[in-house]
Amino acid sequence: MLYQISVADPASRFLEISYTVSDIQSESIEVQLPAWRPGRYEIQNFAKYIQRLEVQGGSGQLRSFRKVTKDRWLIDTAGEQEVVIRYNFYANIQNAGSSYVDEDLWYLNFINFCLYTEGRITEPCRIELALPPEYEIACGLPEVQKHTLEALDYYQLVDSPLLASGSLQHEVYEEGSIHFHVWMYGNLRPNWRRIRTDFARFSREQIATMGEFPEKEFHFLNLILPTAFYHGVEHHSSTMIVLGPDDEGEGLYTDLLGVSSHELFHTWNIIRIRPAELLPYDFTKENYFPTCFVAEGCTTYYGDLFLRRSGVFDDEAYFKELQVYMKRHFEHSAGASQSLIESSLDLWLDGYEKGIPKRKVSVYHKGALVALILDLYLRKKHNHERSLDDVMRLLWQRFGKPYVGYTLEDYKAVVEEVAEQPLDWYWQECIHTNTPLETRLNEALAFVGLQMTTFSNGNVQLNVLDDARATRQRERWLATLYILEEEE
Repeated sequence: MLYQISVADPASRFLEISYTVSDIQSESIEVQLPAWRPGRYEIQNFAKYIQRLEVQGGSGQLRSFRKVTKDRWLIDTAGEQEVVIRYNFYANIQNAGSSYVDEDLWYLNFINFCLYTEGRITEPCRIELALPPEYEIACGLPEVQKHTLEALDYYQLVDSPLLASGSLQHEVYEEGSIHFHVWMYGNLRPNWRRIRTDFARFSREQIATMGEFPEKEFHFLNLILPTAFYHGVEHHSSTMIVLGPDDEGEGLYTDLLGVSSHELFHTWNIIRIRPAELLPYDFTKENYFPTCFVAEGCTTYYGDLFLRRSGVFDDEAYFKELQVYMKRHFEHSAGASQSLIESSLDLWLDGYEKGIPKRKVSVYHKGALVALILDLYLRKKHNHERSLDDVMRLLWQRFGKPYVGYTLEDYKAVVEEVAEQPLDWYWQECIHTNTPLETRLNEALAFVGLQMTTFSNGNVQLNVLDDARATRQRERWLATLYILEEEE
């Protein structure tokens, strides 16, 4: 499959796309534009940004076609071995899952605008970009020649966003044999020495915890805006991050660390350790799955935990982030009627909107809190010899590395194997119902000398207790794994 992409007038914000389908052996083909994108489990209907479309046969004649759904076209290919589909796409949105072009930047998420041919989604893809000659490309796909990329199949193509500009800033650090690329676009001067040090620390800690890294290289793609923004999306061998404002200083850097650590852990958890319901993706409709509290909740918990374990955050910074999760859950959705299972399914309904009062919970914030409860319960029961780390490693070895997909029952079985006992109380109170979390959470926190206080006005505060024994337990919980290994 060949995609040729150009921008005739950057001020118009329109991409011009030419999609060539060769080796046609049927009287007609159907081409599809995705209705949603990986990492954002809601229908987004990208076809609404297509202004015009036409189909040309190998002989140069226009071919007839008709739309059969909101984002699917049936094309008459009788007598043709090749057709070229030409269309445009309005690229005028800057978030971590959109596309945008102007006089200095191409920011592309191929899933927004690349059609695929029904029955041929696993064929290799080639992407030729008519970029200005001085532009550099930041992308997880290999650049096989100047401004030309290749993907193993459509799934890899649309899970590989791109930044291209003559103004990109770039730094590389290495952990083991893995090259990590940090790309920046925006009005800022990165402190590359600090970024290299801190990113290397949390990357090393994640790899030490999981035992290996799934990819040969990884790209952090950062779009820094002048306006307030916070959004990151995980991808096959990269993450797309949009942050702002660009003059926020230390606050912007803290946000960069938090979202980058979170998105890097997704390289294991969801990119490879993937719910069975998402293998393979069906881009035409909702792909319901009940375990987003694992995919996003565990990742949210670990994102900041790795920053503390690696020494990038100190205790004060880490506890501040824990308190943020607690406040967002208990002050906004503690009395919600839904369970985590129900809210995982309802991501496709309104999961990224505020919604009506007291209905849904956040798979990110409540999901992180129930991950914390489970981690500390396992550590207390097994004197830190077992933890949520063991659960994630088993998920990786059994489901992620062989890439077979796990179910809710698989997750439960792995957790109880690590616990060496049934955990009916956990599934009932924390996952399957809307039972309030305060009691279970404070039981878990007490083990490491912490306590959450809920005030009558609804505010939440995390306190550190003066308890020497609990302090030692807290130190073991937050211990840096790769330093311990080096000392041994």
